[in-house]
Amino acid sequence: MAETQQAIPSSPRLASRFRDWFADHLGVDQNRKEMLYVDLCSAATLRDATYWLQILFASGIATLGLVLNSPAVIIGAMLISPLMGPILSAGLALATGDVILGLRAIINLALSCGVAIVFAVLLVALLPFKEMTNEIAVRTQPTTLDLVVAVFSGAVGSIATCKQVKGVVTSIPGVAIAVALMPPLSVIGYGIGFAFSVSGSEGMRVARGGGLLFLTNLVAITFTAMIVFLALHIDIPPVRERIEEWRAEDKESTWVGSALERLHVSGMIRKIGSLPGRVIMIAVPFLVILIPLAQSFNQLKLEIGRQQEENRIRRAATALWQQKFAKLPDGQQRSFIDQLSVAQQDGSVNLQLRLFTSKPFSAAERTEYARAVTARLDMHPEAVAVQFVEIPTTSGELVAKARDEKHPEAPPSVAQLQASFSQGIESALRGLRLPPPAQMLDHRVTTSPTEPIRIEISYLSDRDIEQDARALIADDIRSRLNYPSAQATLNRVEDSFGPITFSRNQAAVTAAGASPLDRAGQILQQHPTLIVEITTGADQREREGVADERASAIEDYLVSKWQVAQSRISVDSAAGHGRGTMLKLKIVDRGQ
Repeated sequence: MAETQQAIPSSPRLASRFRDWFADHLGVDQNRKEMLYVDLCSAATLRDATYWLQILFASGIATLGLVLNSPAVIIGAMLISPLMGPILSAGLALATGDVILGLRAIINLALSCGVAIVFAVLLVALLPFKEMTNEIAVRTQPTTLDLVVAVFSGAVGSIATCKQVKGVVTSIPGVAIAVALMPPLSVIGYGIGFAFSVSGSEGMRVARGGGLLFLTNLVAITFTAMIVFLALHIDIPPVRERIEEWRAEDKESTWVGSALERLHVSGMIRKIGSLPGRVIMIAVPFLVILIPLAQSFNQLKLEIGRQQEENRIRRAATALWQQKFAKLPDGQQRSFIDQLSVAQQDGSVNLQLRLFTSKPFSAAERTEYARAVTARLDMHPEAVAVQFVEIPTTSGELVAKARDEKHPEAPPSVAQLQASFSQGIESALRGLRLPPPAQMLDHRVTTSPTEPIRIEISYLSDRDIEQDARALIADDIRSRLNYPSAQATLNRVEDSFGPITFSRNQAAVTAAGASPLDRAGQILQQHPTLIVEITTGADQREREGVADERASAIEDYLVSKWQVAQSRISVDSAAGHGRGTMLKLKIVDRGQ
């Protein structure tokens, strides 16, 4: 019994020894603990004008970097690192059970994030163009890998902040923090701005993705900061006494303490403020965020697996060609693979080889290659289809191309796989045909960790596509993408507006005429492949030239208010429609 009683306090003593050993080896003595605690309490202030300027500048730089698709500009925003102080303050508050510091840090973080997002929204609203760049897209689908990055960032930032600086600074904690937080905040602002000005559904999808990444990194960084501060045992009695003295002179801390007393919540806070309660407070959101992240990670694994299988097929097909079909019997170069495309659908594989060749391949040779590649891939003969595109060339050019052949590329990165996924969808939809008179404008792909892929097709027409035809088109889209669960929707874009009436002998756009012009301008802004044809006229009793003036007034309205380029506007004032004017939208002829 005595042995059991002696074993009970051994665990706390062991933990205390580890914390002392950890603090000693980081050079964090009592003086450093006091200095660190005071500094982090000061960092949670709302009265520092420099801090708020840094928030604005970092948000602006990050937003413009995302719009310009410039990693260098985004890194510039990271280096400002304004959110480092309040995040570490929150981690310290959780580690020490400091309610006053915790509330100050939460208020500071909430206001900081709000300011950054609002400023990003204002910048996006002022931009004349709004494109969904790759730097934005990669921050809208976080996975568990992003969570791991945030955990490491929080640990490095916390340790580097606590450690005494000696000699040359070799770690920059601000970068470790800001790299995970300011760009996602700007993505949220960009998504909200995009939702207000261009597309509500697409903008909110971007904002939700950026918000999930922000929360992921915020929770992970705060959690690891808490662990580091717990390990350092910062809240020793002398440090607490020093903080109480500092807090008695700090107006913000005094105000928060008085507010807590007036609210009579000290008893509830003591229960929540215990170490197990604080761990639960940060662990619960940590585990909840893991659910959508794990779903995104599984979706990414499926895509990576598909890409790896395509790479395996491509390597096998290329190696077989080089071994048996690339050269003539005398050893001279006969052909060179310029491009090899692989498409998988319903367990079948479609290979397309684009070849430079000095001697065309016969039907028997093509059949022989198809049989050989099927055996190499260990697949059923009917499951493999091979197509050849031969480009005749001279033997000298062929030898030069073979000599310049690149070495096999390195395995693609996650960002490259995501870009390849988007390109694959675009390629699959390129040949989609709609029933006349409908003409396909563009498409938008929406992915979510919890929902199937959604494909939104925009088409130009004067009437809606029938319901039966919609069902057939949706089935065709799912078949092309090889995603049976994909959801496909078709949205009609009206192709004509008018008649737009004018007062007799007047060319000024009236309030009634502005409404259809605004609808047309918004569509032109959203779909850059459209042009507008203005057909205007005048009745016989009106003065000469008024039809041309009306066309010019409409053109000026679209250019000034909706930033429609003049090259996208054509005018026909010969045909008379009385005082009525018509606008007709057309798709740009890509063959021109």
